[in-house]
Amino acid sequence: MEVTGKIKKIDETKTFGNNGFRKREMVLTTDEQYPQMLLIEFVQDKCDLLNNFNEGEEIKVSINLRGREWINPQGEAKYFNSIQGWRIEKVQAGAPGEVPPMDAASFAPATNIDENEPDDLPF
Repeated sequence: MEVTGKIKKIDETKTFGNNGFRKREMVLTTDEQYPQMLLIEFVQDKCDLLNNFNEGEEIKVSINLRGREWINPQGEAKYFNSIQGWRIEKVQAGAPGEVPPMDAASFAPATNIDENEPDDLPF
């Protein structure tokens, strides 16, 4: 899956446990009618992907959704979700294949209309 938006915050890399598990989190603000603040985590060697990015940049992140179960001391199952990033790239204005918006005033009305021409459209 992919998500695009603007980087709101990038945290420092944190190390956990004796094995040196590394995790780095960032917050991405989506660009939609109701913007969402998504916490995306990068783990182990993927933490370094964020080194080349700054807050405020428009990006596209490839993500995986992760879920896990935890049994609390009372024996009840609790479920947690996380969003894990594995690739990140800058969104470029005018990227190849992107068509810029056209101004309606730049189109001239058709003047060579022939009413005698057959209308063969099926609708």
